[in-house]
This record gives sequence, structure tokens and C-alpha cells, in this order.
Amino acid sequence: MVRNRSLTELKNIGKKIAERLSEAGIHTEEALRAAGPVEAHKMIRGNHPDETLPLCYYLYSFEGALCDKHWDAIGEERKRELKRAIAD
Repeated sequence: MVRNRSLTELKNIGKKIAERLSEAGIHTEEALRAAGPVEAHKMIRGNHPDETLPLCYYLYSFEGALCDKHWDAIGEERKRELKRAIAD
């Protein structure tokens, strides 16, 4: 069973990213899992359309948080999959 941790308890999620997720209506690990990394990234991008959102800080961080890995350890193939998914 997945513990429903607060966002800042997850790997890769600091205060600023947690605030951005909260702005998008994502307040817990369970909510981030439900949205998934791609949708969470798109929601934040929608809230901040004029801001560049580095993939490693957002998309990859969300994936790593859900897998309990540093964002750079999620693997190049998975990074490519995620990057393709946000382009759709």
C-alpha cells in the first residue's frame, strides 16, 4: 500500500515544486500518482505559460518522485518517453 505522503516528503520535490503542484490542485503523493508526471507538468505549464519549465526540475522530478529515484536515475529511455508524451 502506498503511503499518502506530503509532496515535500518525496524525492526531487522541494518547496517551490510543491507550491507549483499545489497551485495545480495536486497536494499529496496520491494526487500526483493520479495525475501522473506528464499531466502534472502540463498543468503547471498551463498555470505558468510564459515561464520555461526545465524538464529535469518538473517532468523528470515527478517521475523520480513516484519511483523513489533521483530524477537523473530514471533512465534515458524513460526520459525520452516522457518528453515525447508532453509534446502530444
